[in-house]
Amino acid sequence: MEPVALARLAYEAAVERKAHDVQVLDVSNMTTVADYFVIASAPNKPHVEAIAGNVMEKLEKAGVRAHHVEGRGPAAWLLLDYGSVIVHVFHEDMRAFYNLERLWGDAKSPDLDLASPVSYN
Repeated sequence: MEPVALARLAYEAAVERKAHDVQVLDVSNMTTVADYFVIASAPNKPHVEAIAGNVMEKLEKAGVRAHHVEGRGPAAWLLLDYGSVIVHVFHEDMRAFYNLERLWGDAKSPDLDLASPVSYN
């Protein structure tokens, strides 16, 4: 799956679980770590876990498994590493503290073409 389609699917899965302020940043020209960051937040830890769980479920159904997951348990920040896409799901307080959007302030938001269906192949 193309990285932008993977980022879009993660975005849609987060929105489906009522994530707050979901952002997608194109960091492909800024780092070799990933092409896209998907950043979302929620007001409490169970909601953070529900969002991350939905992202993992939707991407697994599309044939994509996370390479690595950080922050399970009582964490207020879950990181889902899909190689070309890294999904960050924060408790709102943690998101404000780390402020990834400021750290990656030069990153652009890609056009996710939300009106068209995602191609999984």
